[in-house]
Amino acid sequence: MNGRRKSDRSVVPAKLSNKDADKPTASAERVEERDLAKENPRRQNTHRTQGRARVHSALERVRHAARKEKGKQLTSLMHHVYAVDTLREAYFRLNRQAAPGVDGVTWHEYGERLEVNLQDLSARLRQGGYRARPVRRRYIPKADGRQRPLGVPALEDKLVQAATTMVLNAVYEVDFLGFSYGFRPGRSQHDALDALCVCIERSNVSWVLDADIRGFFDAINHDWLVKFVEHRIGDRRVVRLIQKWLKAGVLEDGERIRSEEGTPQGGSISPLLANIYLHYVFDLWAHHVRRRHCRGDVRIVRYADDFVVGFEHRDEAERFVEALKERFAKFGLELHPDKTRLIEFGRYAAERRRRRGQGRPETFNFLGFTHLCGKSKAGMFRVERHTMRQRLCAKLNEIARELKRRRHYPIPVVGAWLKSVLIGHYRYYGVPLNYWAITRFRWRLTQLWHRQLCRRSQKGSIRWSRMETIVGRWMPAATIYHPFPGQRLRVSTQGRSPVR
Repeated sequence: MNGRRKSDRSVVPAKLSNKDADKPTASAERVEERDLAKENPRRQNTHRTQGRARVHSALERVRHAARKEKGKQLTSLMHHVYAVDTLREAYFRLNRQAAPGVDGVTWHEYGERLEVNLQDLSARLRQGGYRARPVRRRYIPKADGRQRPLGVPALEDKLVQAATTMVLNAVYEVDFLGFSYGFRPGRSQHDALDALCVCIERSNVSWVLDADIRGFFDAINHDWLVKFVEHRIGDRRVVRLIQKWLKAGVLEDGERIRSEEGTPQGGSISPLLANIYLHYVFDLWAHHVRRRHCRGDVRIVRYADDFVVGFEHRDEAERFVEALKERFAKFGLELHPDKTRLIEFGRYAAERRRRRGQGRPETFNFLGFTHLCGKSKAGMFRVERHTMRQRLCAKLNEIARELKRRRHYPIPVVGAWLKSVLIGHYRYYGVPLNYWAITRFRWRLTQLWHRQLCRRSQKGSIRWSRMETIVGRWMPAATIYHPFPGQRLRVSTQGRSPVR
């Protein structure tokens, strides 16, 4: 029907007419032929109004195609990127308070004529007239005192990158392995932290490789990255978009600097490109090694360029480290010598070290927490997580400088700001067994604020009785926001291991 060949589609049997159903020579009343529902991809829904439902339907079809054609190239993706609905969805996902790029356009200014701007941008993307602008470089202080380079793209570049990331996420979420957690939809730093605790507590891990890649975002090789992208993306227009952003360079002190390697941190697509790079360089290789060349338990958790690998046997861990160095060297990467360590850690580490007279097991840092070997009240082994001392001191120094700047602000204004700082701190560091650390953080903030309030005038200091009233009004008590690791994973994974 409708000009299609009947042999190309499955049809339902002919339906008998209700009037002739009892006759021996009943006539057949044909009905519309339709495909069987089993294994069919979801079709594009028709919506009377533009909205997010249409975007989600299109991305679901991309995800289905990526899953069905796993390991093959997808050759038609660009029309999803320049669709106005996708660009509009990407616009509202951007940070509204972000600093402007080299174009000087803010989120609010672009939104004053949003539909006109989106239509124009969509036309330029469709016709090949879109040009990427250089990234404005800024520096932000790190916890160790060094400066981290941060790229600030132009608003339209951020918009197109966000739209491209939405489409490519639908493809690569099918391919990425379970132990990769960094910058992925539906996964957070606490998912990675919980997975690490569970795999150490419930396996025979006795040695932990705490690794970090030196200057990873600045060391990504563009040629290798494009080759990795082309493994799955056969649409040359999408590949050319990525190449435009890689070659746009950075603008620093009015001078444009081009680079043949590295992706500027701050772009919407940089985390995804980093994940793609490490997926081929590290994830697939490490998964193959642990399955084919390791006889003991091996557990892996990676968040961006920080990863932890747990081993049952020391000799396998040492061989893994040596092979990993060679593997990284092939793709222009290097393990950070000061941040990469192989330590004895796990449920048997304390007893074994006690027998050898070596003291307590060493600790390692991951995602802002120091991990220690501990015991429950029942004497069972467990991994304890405390706030990193270095992070804590750096945060307190930053708050002290800001309190000094706000010394003469009204108490309600400073109190509201400190309340937001505390709640943000609790929401990240408020994990089980870390109550004493967040309580100490609140106490140190109280001392810093009291010192600045006493210095507002030469008439005298503020008594602690009044300070307690102020603190009770504006500084919430320490709160544990997160459940125990096993409880969260039991709910989020539904029986599927997040690290296997």
